[in-house]
Amino acid sequence: MHKRRTMAMLIASSVLALQGVLSVSGAEGAAGAAPQPGGAGAPKLGDMKVGRILFLGNSITLHGPSTAVSWDGNWGMAASAAEKDYVHLVSKGIAAAAGSAPEVMAENIATFERQYGTFDVGAALKKPLDFKADVLVLCIGENVAALKTAEAQTEFRTRLTALLNAFKESSQPRLFVRSCFWPDPVKDGILKAVCAELGGTYVDISALSKDEHNYARSERSFKHAGVANHPGDQGMQAIADAILKAMTGTK
Repeated sequence: MHKRRTMAMLIASSVLALQGVLSVSGAEGAAGAAPQPGGAGAPKLGDMKVGRILFLGNSITLHGPSTAVSWDGNWGMAASAAEKDYVHLVSKGIAAAAGSAPEVMAENIATFERQYGTFDVGAALKKPLDFKADVLVLCIGENVAALKTAEAQTEFRTRLTALLNAFKESSQPRLFVRSCFWPDPVKDGILKAVCAELGGTYVDISALSKDEHNYARSERSFKHAGVANHPGDQGMQAIADAILKAMTGTK
């Protein structure tokens, strides 16, 4: 199923519903050739190329319609509109700061979160790897089962490192790793450590969960409690602000 976007974005996604799998692919929403990574026409933030931005996440990043959870959107759950989710907000902020819009791909990799031990990165993420991103924003962890043993922690760390190394080998993107919206010291610690090992920038958003106004349930009613527990428009804006500050070096 192909849908046009109003932004200058390319969203090619594989969306894992909360119950069951729903695949969605998007199409480029603006005419004209997209800048090539590293090309003369590619926009920059300082010395950082931002011609192509790849977001790897879960339902907070992108979730297609699902009757199982009474969700009709095809964007980051549970923003009130596509332009209100953090992917669109970050993309808009980059465009404003760089002077031209980047090409953007968002991919839901909740399958990796739940099945990281057996997940085939090369096969399952061929399109994102072929995208050759200049910047990779990783926003995962919420769906990873509690890492209660040393063995589980080591396995997740190993698989996470392999995931990111696959993209480093593909295009050497600048790496930004976001902590969990629902904080978890163990998972967040591993995300931070792996990010540091690979020379990325860690974006700590753990404080956001302490403010009830950042939850979608504070903005409107939802039939499904799981959807309501996601960041709403204010929460999405706060996530976007944190990522953009990390990218631009602002305080």
